Amino acid sequence: MARRLIVTEHAETTESSGLTPEQRLSTTNTHLLRASIVTIHDMETLRECVAYENANQNRQPILRQLAERATELRAE
Repeated sequence: MARRLIVTEHAETTESSGLTPEQRLSTTNTHLLRASIVTIHDMETLRECVAYENANQNRQPILRQLAERATELRAE
């Protein structure tokens, strides 16, 4: 699967699956949130998602899931 680099008017450039942090985290559906987080494959995208969550929603359960994903990425 080739990675794409995109730019939208609402977000910074994001690598991974082509989704911006806003697209990944704006839902309240827990299943979609979890799926969005497990499909993060690089630390840059993960950091952007943490920054987005801190600035917008600041949901502690989501921040914990992002921290868990960071641990998984570091272990890979």
